[in-house]
Amino acid sequence: MNIKRFAAAFVLLLASAPLFADTYVVDKNHSEATFQIRHLVSKVSGKFDDFAGSIDIDEKNPASSNVTFTIKTASIDTGVADRDKHLRSGDFFDAEKNPEITFKSTAVKASSKKNVYSVTGDLTMRGVTKRITIPVEFLGFAKDPWGSQRAGFTLSTTLNRKDYGINWNKALDNGGYLLSDDVDITVNIEAAKAKPEAKGSAGGK
Repeated sequence: MNIKRFAAAFVLLLASAPLFADTYVVDKNHSEATFQIRHLVSKVSGKFDDFAGSIDIDEKNPASSNVTFTIKTASIDTGVADRDKHLRSGDFFDAEKNPEITFKSTAVKASSKKNVYSVTGDLTMRGVTKRITIPVEFLGFAKDPWGSQRAGFTLSTTLNRKDYGINWNKALDNGGYLLSDDVDITVNIEAAKAKPEAKGSAGGK
């Protein structure tokens, strides 16, 4: 790569990254990723136990913030072992071939509601990627008892599972189907500000 191309690539990299952002890492022990779907005449709830994510927050310019979030599909938990096994199978998430659900933001915009942002990004599930926009409420900053800075977020949205190739269902004798196509998603996040890496001396541990 010649010097002009390198310079151009470097400028593009700077333009796409938040210049004054702090990185916050999702605290899995104080966060949750849950879902709910209609089943016959009721609703069944579940969650994913294994997930991770980070949020680059630019307090002065929230529009330049970004987020990545990853869920391990095999960690699905509805409280019923046989049902969870079915959900991991090819009828649903096909967890062996598609071990992760990922979301990577592409844009953040303020909405008409206070502290609520429209976050647009690419959601990939079961090998299908769709660009979606979800409302994310910022719950504020706080310091924990050990002096670490925390940030809180919550979001609720509805996805059509068939958009991602999750089509399994059973027709009912009296009409209709066993499961709805729409799935209600709720994610609550508490994230801790990442600490700068300690500078080690050359050759030291």
